[in-house]
Amino acid sequence: MTDLKWKILAAVQDDLVRVEKALADNLDPYLDLVGKTAGHILFSGGKRLRPLLMILSARLCGYNGGKEIDYSTIFEYLHAATLLHDDLVDGAAVRRGRQAAHTVYGNSTAVLVGDFLLARGLSIASRTGKIEVIDIIAGITENMSQGEIHQLLAKQNLELTEEEYLEVIRRKTAVLIQGACRVGALVADAPAQEERALSAFGYNAGVAFQMADDLLDYTADSKELGKKVGADLREGKLTLPVIHALKNASGPERSEMERIILDKDFSEADFDTFVEMLKRLGGIEYTIQRAAGHVRKAKQALDIFVPGPVKDILADIADYALVRKH
Repeated sequence: MTDLKWKILAAVQDDLVRVEKALADNLDPYLDLVGKTAGHILFSGGKRLRPLLMILSARLCGYNGGKEIDYSTIFEYLHAATLLHDDLVDGAAVRRGRQAAHTVYGNSTAVLVGDFLLARGLSIASRTGKIEVIDIIAGITENMSQGEIHQLLAKQNLELTEEEYLEVIRRKTAVLIQGACRVGALVADAPAQEERALSAFGYNAGVAFQMADDLLDYTADSKELGKKVGADLREGKLTLPVIHALKNASGPERSEMERIILDKDFSEADFDTFVEMLKRLGGIEYTIQRAAGHVRKAKQALDIFVPGPVKDILADIADYALVRKH
């Protein structure tokens, strides 16, 4: 574990405990199977990044209404719903180091419990009494669904551009993190300037986290990652390291990369070769630099706020995107 991760965890430990309790309390399913399936993904070791960002954003804007913990569960429920659905769509067998929910409880149950969690998020959003919050949550759900469909359509598309990739990750990842930060500002009745600043922070942090996550498929081992390495490539997902390397590849190099991408049963040796080509063709370094640029933009967005512990934690969370191992 990195020193930065320890620093962040120490600063938010009390909030994490309260978030865990609120996630269990607010779930309140009618059927035990719903609770077991939701709990399988909700309580399997997630970082609670999204709830924490909402809580910290609200406090940065001076919120003291006492409801930030409850409201923050919206974003973990939405995130968990997408993981349930994504693992089923992708045919993933492992999530966070354990069996994916659909392999334990069945496909139908995983889909329906994901739907339940999306609805639960909207129900909690209604408690804020703010139509803007409900609108954001509905918009997030629409965007995440369309982002996943776009990604599905783009599988094994060797001509996928960086612009298309950015649009996919904006919808499937960044809008949820951006929304968490915006809702924090909204529940605090923050001025528009602060809402815009936190929206920009969340968007850029979200893009950086997804780019870093896409790198992990080629730089982490299975134990660190909590899923089999090479999963993105085996599922036909072309992420930024691959897109950039393909762009730089010569004829023979590109042909070899294309062969591996299009072979869902590529060998471990093929994958090792592929990773070496990503490094040699600049795909890894380019992605690191692009992610670092978004981290800088995220931190710059916080410049309008006065210095203090909450602002420091948010900046640390943005930095953590680049140093995390899983």
